[in-house]
Amino acid sequence: MNLEFFYSNPEILWIVTVLYDLSLAIILFYFFGKEGLYAAVVLGIILGNLQGGKVSDLEVFGYTFTVSMGAIMYSGIYFATDLLNEKYGRKEATKAVIIGAVANVVVMLTLVLSTLYVPSKISSSAESVHEAISTLAVYSPIFVIGSITAYLISQSFDVWVFHKIRTITGEKMLWLRNNVSTLLSQALDTFIYTFVWVIAGELDFLTALSISLTKYVFKFFIAIVDTFFIYFVKNIRKNEILVSNN
Repeated sequence: MNLEFFYSNPEILWIVTVLYDLSLAIILFYFFGKEGLYAAVVLGIILGNLQGGKVSDLEVFGYTFTVSMGAIMYSGIYFATDLLNEKYGRKEATKAVIIGAVANVVVMLTLVLSTLYVPSKISSSAESVHEAISTLAVYSPIFVIGSITAYLISQSFDVWVFHKIRTITGEKMLWLRNNVSTLLSQALDTFIYTFVWVIAGELDFLTALSISLTKYVFKFFIAIVDTFFIYFVKNIRKNEILVSNN
């Protein structure tokens, strides 16, 4: 299998990327416990925002969907925070959300700072790298602010809903709290980001809504897939002392 296969089958590449994203969180959790899940959240928000503008067209059952690479990486955050919530409690999941937001702001500010340095003439690549970083760093401030806002609101809501359902169901029905919390918070995130596109003047409301709904369909699929993953890792590291959700 060569790279040409993925170029010709973007839908296969999308599935592979989703599995890669979720597997990365599991690997980090297996080796580093809750700190690994913190890392998964940080990586997810940073990679998601840096690649938010990377959009591609996928053809599924004869229909063409425009999807963002950022949406794939961003969806994995819900898996990590839900697992944190399940294994260590609401406070740890909330802490991860805040750490992710801080890390994202630091990365974006550092990228902006780096653009103030004039690229050296010592090599041709210096100018190319400078332009690439500049493109990412000065990407519409409205999108950056909107993304962080959507992240904080939707992730905080996800943590709250997951915890609320768990207080009712106890340790049973993990699939319910995982899917309900993720799908509702993903819908909230999608709704907020729709208005970000409109406010930024990039798209009219109906077009932005259409793209957002398309993204939500793929987010819905990822939410269903990560249910199998969360059951798979639920009993990993049994020797750890679980933190009470109270």
